[in-house]
Amino acid sequence: MVEARIGIIGGSGLYKMDALQNLKEIELQTPFGEPSDALIVGQLDNTTVAFLPRHGRNHHLLPSELPFRANIHALKQLGVEYIISASAVGSLKESVKPLDLVVPDQFIDRTKNRLATFFGEGLIAHIAFGDPVCPNLAKVLAEAIDSLDLSEVTLHRGGTYVCMEGPAFSTKAESNLYRSWGATVVGMTNLTEAKLAREAEIAYATLALVTDYDCWHPDHGSVTVEMIIENLQRNAVNAQRVIRETVNRISTNPPESEAHLALKYAILTPPDKIPAMTKEKLSLLIQKYL
Repeated sequence: MVEARIGIIGGSGLYKMDALQNLKEIELQTPFGEPSDALIVGQLDNTTVAFLPRHGRNHHLLPSELPFRANIHALKQLGVEYIISASAVGSLKESVKPLDLVVPDQFIDRTKNRLATFFGEGLIAHIAFGDPVCPNLAKVLAEAIDSLDLSEVTLHRGGTYVCMEGPAFSTKAESNLYRSWGATVVGMTNLTEAKLAREAEIAYATLALVTDYDCWHPDHGSVTVEMIIENLQRNAVNAQRVIRETVNRISTNPPESEAHLALKYAILTPPDKIPAMTKEKLSLLIQKYL
C-alpha cells in the first residue's frame, strides 16, 4: 500500500489540493466503517501526502454525521504521523477578523452526539489531553504562515476553539457565553478529530480559517451561509499555500511529538484480559504495546 507520512483534512471550501500531482484514489475499509470519501494520495512538491475532504468532496455530511473514527483510522492505515486539519470557523474576538488565520492550542467541547474514542469493548485507555494540539507541529504551521506574503491576513498564534454540535450556528446567548470564557473561535469538527488523532498517536494541528464574526458582533449581523461561502472561497487559496509550505517544512525537518507515544502509559487493561475481537479491531493502534 502507498504510504504517506503527512495527512491533510480539508474542511468546508477545501475539497481538493490543486498542487497535488500523480494522484491516486484509495478506498479503505476500517473497523469503524467507511471514511468520508476516498483518500487522495499524491505528490505535493516532493512529498507524498494523503488528502481527505472532511465532509466528502460534494459536502454531503453534516458535522454530526462525520465518520471521525473511520477517517483517522484510514489515515493511520496509510502511515500518517502528522495531520494538518483545515476548517472554517467563526470569530469570537473583535481582533480576529474574517479571512484571518488562527492556529489554536486549546479546545472546549460542546458536542453531545459523537463517539470520540476508539476504546471500549473491554479495552480501556486514558490519553493525556491537556495540550490537545501538538505544540511542535503547530509551531511549524505558524512559521509557515509567517513566511508567506498573505495580504490582508493576520496570523493569531494560540487561542481556544469551541467545538459545538451544529449544524445550526450559535444563538447570540451562546456566542456571548463563549466570549465570556475567553474563547477565540467557534467551529463544529476539530476537537473530535484531535482526540482520535491523539489516541492513534498522530500529531495534530489545526489551521482555522475565519469566515465571520459568528452572531455576537453588533455591526456585522448574524452569520449567513452566503457570507461564509464568499469568505471560504477566498480562504481556500490561502489555505492551500499555507499547507504546501507546511508540508515542505515537515518533510525537511519532521518535528518531534509526544503524540507519537500517547498510548505508552495510557492503556490500563492487561493484554491478556483484552477480548480477542477488541484486540483484533484495534490492532493497528495497540499492537506495539502488546
